[in-house]
Amino acid sequence: MAILHATDQDFKDQTKEGLVLVDFWATWCGPCKMIAPVLEELDGDLNGKAKIVKVDVDENQATAGEYGIMSIPTLVLFKDGEIVDKVVGFQPKEQLAELIEKHA
Repeated sequence: MAILHATDQDFKDQTKEGLVLVDFWATWCGPCKMIAPVLEELDGDLNGKAKIVKVDVDENQATAGEYGIMSIPTLVLFKDGEIVDKVVGFQPKEQLAELIEKHA
C-alpha cells in the first residue's frame, strides 16, 4: 500500500474505515523529515493491517485545528473514524508498529 495524502476536503473519507495512522506534518519540520522514511518502511510491513495518511498542517489548517494539533509531527491512530491513540514527536518504527498492533 502507498502512503496517502489527505486534505481538509477528503480527510473524513480517508479515516472512516479500518485502522488509519495519520501523520500531521509540515515541510519545514525537521523531525517530520526524520519520520518520513520510518513511515515508508512501516507502510511496507503492514500488509494491509492499517493505512498511513499524511496531512500537511500548513495546507490543511481546518483539519489540524479540528484535532487540536499543536506540535508536529503528531501521529493520530483512527479506528473506523474514531481516535484511539495519539503520539507526539519522532517515534521509532517498532513503537509505531506496537501502537497499531495494540488496536488491530
